[in-house]
Amino acid sequence: MTEFQIIPRPALSQKQSLNRHGVEIEALRTGTVLQLLGRYTPDAVAVVTEDVLPSGLSLRSFSPGQWFAVGSDPLPEDEMQALALRLKSKADIVDQSHGRVRILLRGFNARRVLAKGTALDLDPRVFPVGASAPTLIGHIGAHVTCVEKDAIELMVLRGFAESLWHDLDQMSLEFS
Repeated sequence: MTEFQIIPRPALSQKQSLNRHGVEIEALRTGTVLQLLGRYTPDAVAVVTEDVLPSGLSLRSFSPGQWFAVGSDPLPEDEMQALALRLKSKADIVDQSHGRVRILLRGFNARRVLAKGTALDLDPRVFPVGASAPTLIGHIGAHVTCVEKDAIELMVLRGFAESLWHDLDQMSLEFS
């Protein structure tokens, strides 16, 4: 037993949104990030679909047989257990909410800012709303999702959040 109490704090809680011409960089509040690890299927059929998720979570492809279920609000423990039961024969769930940070780039210059740091083709015809992919942004591994026409969400491991924030700040200076 300890006399100290652990107080969870968002990794970027001290960061104010950055607003530049045509791009806003915002640290999203802690919500839900679940990694879903699908069971092997010989025909490579997607074993997890959006319709099995609780309301408020969206499914994002990560790699074959792996997805992230992401939401803005924390998922209550009973709902997480119910989801685990529904997916028991299809996938395992790993709660990553405490270990991942989400940053939103929004605005007509958002793709131009991000293009400075990644080799991912961000052209809207190739990377439309709903598209997601793992990539590197500089030296940082990130999961990128186009959530709206001019809005891209970046998800990184908590320990890299400050570095990515700094890099995005530097990459967006052109639009000051």
